Amino acid sequence: MDTFTLILCVLAAVVLSSFLSRFLPKISTPLVQIALGVLATYLPFFPDTELDPELFMVLFIAPLLYLEAHEIDKSALFKSLKISLSLAIGLAIATMVAVGFTVHTFWPAIPLAAAFALGAALGPTDAVAVSSLGKEAALTQRQLSVLKGESLFNDASGIVGFQFSILAAVTGVFSFGEAAGEFVVSFIGGTLFGLAVGLVVNWLFETIRSLGWETTTTRILMELFLPFLLYLAAEDIAHVSGILAVVACGLLIRFDHTGIGPNVARTNIVSSSVWAVLSFSLNGAVFILLGMLLPDAMSRSWEDPGVSNPMLISVILLVALVVIAMRFLWVAAVLRVTKDQHTGRRRRMTPERWRSAAVMTFGGPKGTITLSLMLTIPFFTAAGDLFPMRDELIFIASGVIIVTLLLANFLLPLIAPNRGTDDSHEITEITIDVLRRTVEELTQRITPENRRAVLMVIDSYTKRITRLKQRIGGVDPHGFEQLQIDALYWEKDFIKERLATLRAQPSPDGHDRDLGIEACERMLDQIMDTLRHAADHDSSGHAVSQIRGRVRALQRRTQALTRRVISKIQRTTPLLSEDEVTERVRALQVEAIEHVINRLYDEIRGTRYSTEHCSLLLLDYRRAEATLRARPNVGAGAAAFTMADDVKRESYGIEMGIIQDMFEAGDITRAQARALRRNVYVMSVDADASL
Repeated sequence: MDTFTLILCVLAAVVLSSFLSRFLPKISTPLVQIALGVLATYLPFFPDTELDPELFMVLFIAPLLYLEAHEIDKSALFKSLKISLSLAIGLAIATMVAVGFTVHTFWPAIPLAAAFALGAALGPTDAVAVSSLGKEAALTQRQLSVLKGESLFNDASGIVGFQFSILAAVTGVFSFGEAAGEFVVSFIGGTLFGLAVGLVVNWLFETIRSLGWETTTTRILMELFLPFLLYLAAEDIAHVSGILAVVACGLLIRFDHTGIGPNVARTNIVSSSVWAVLSFSLNGAVFILLGMLLPDAMSRSWEDPGVSNPMLISVILLVALVVIAMRFLWVAAVLRVTKDQHTGRRRRMTPERWRSAAVMTFGGPKGTITLSLMLTIPFFTAAGDLFPMRDELIFIASGVIIVTLLLANFLLPLIAPNRGTDDSHEITEITIDVLRRTVEELTQRITPENRRAVLMVIDSYTKRITRLKQRIGGVDPHGFEQLQIDALYWEKDFIKERLATLRAQPSPDGHDRDLGIEACERMLDQIMDTLRHAADHDSSGHAVSQIRGRVRALQRRTQALTRRVISKIQRTTPLLSEDEVTERVRALQVEAIEHVINRLYDEIRGTRYSTEHCSLLLLDYRRAEATLRARPNVGAGAAAFTMADDVKRESYGIEMGIIQDMFEAGDITRAQARALRRNVYVMSVDADASL
């Protein structure tokens, strides 16, 4: 029961970290998760954390390495393969040797083999941490490609080196010739085993799909089980490196993501979603566990009278310095000797290239794999004695992880600052890509019942894409967006005046008056919600505006409901039907559009706005007016448009999800994500106009 409770608590902390990260944009998600893990240890209902090292390797490392190899950009990987391999193999070995001799020399109580194991574990970098930390820094695609490729390959080399170092520390016997022979067999055997399994699995899934036997459930389950089964088979049956087998298979396997038809697309979408959730959960769980294990490991080492606390802190700082210095010198040397792809000549180290070396140095923090390896250190040696300095080694590795994460979190934005300003042409192209992905997602959700409504929304997105393509040429999107926002304020003022008039002048027809008030309040809620999201605010002001707006909207809806109930009880006026409200809202929209059109004609003759911007927005509002006037009055037509409104709101959620996915994948920066979210609300004016 304690194990089940622990799993639930860790997952709850992972979910909480995903929310907290949104409110702490300057702090990376791994650091937030580590802090949550530390806090969790002081809660009374959290059970003690004890993990089987072998289970930890299978449960966390195997699927994470498989997914990392499967998702990496193969073309970009091959372009930067030489640099990545140099860092993954050469730098990993150099780091293992340098850290090993440094730690053993500075603290002789740590055996040399155990110190080598610490150095080997500190060789791998964490690609997920790089992706999350890079949101605030402007890393180039080549830098990201090198870092991700390095993380993929140095995982395997670091793990193999770690395993042999631990074997020497446990048995007390180390033969270089025997170790080299076993290393070659394990390395080559694991690679060949993974490639063979990958070929078989590819053929199997192609056959299953061609026979029509594939279902979403079987496909996802087989994908999920593959890295676990592959790792266990390689280690226990073939007696080769399970890590290398997983990496090789992940690079080769494709699960036949090609095909035609909604079932294939739906299966691929579900597969990507499941893996995204699993990856975030596993990585989050590792950092949560790191935070949970830190206090216990620190207290045992800190309170041990035989261990010098200043020595612990000194070793952490020394090891971190050695790791960072080795990495910087190695990266700089690689950049110096690497030939230019176009000229074939070696380039001198300019200030920009030194900055790139610093970016790639601090952009390689330690994380998941390092902690996972350290937790696999056995408790006892072959002679039955306690493994020497096990807690201290884990403590040192954890300290170096935190140091490198902190340096990456706060130094990367200084070395490669994200200016926060995006080229208008680039952000427009990204917006078009988001809209296209939204259309693809909406296409997968078409059913016989919602077909008409979804096609209406898709048509509005198609028009938005067309207009964005037309604006790429020479129109400033920021100025146009500001005009859109101002036009919304004009609509808001018009509706507020109409609402005040209705309330101040009682009508003999109470039903008609209530209908007008309901229509005004609905339109006002929609406009205010758009303005709250579209306008520029600081974080605190934006949150306050959101709360105030929600309260006012709730008050208006409560008042409307109260009026309906009173009217029903007194039987003075009949309750308002949804078709009547929809028809009145449509009529009010037409009047508001005419008001904005007249205002735009006045602004064209002025100097406040660009004439081109006013002309473009006039076309949008004219198109909206024509669309509204062409709608059927009530009945089935109104029901279809009501459903279209629901689909439209769902499409906004899809857009937000796509933007978040692109941000988490490192495809866009935080500033771009913020601008895209703002555009979802600003450009919703165009979508409303087209419906």
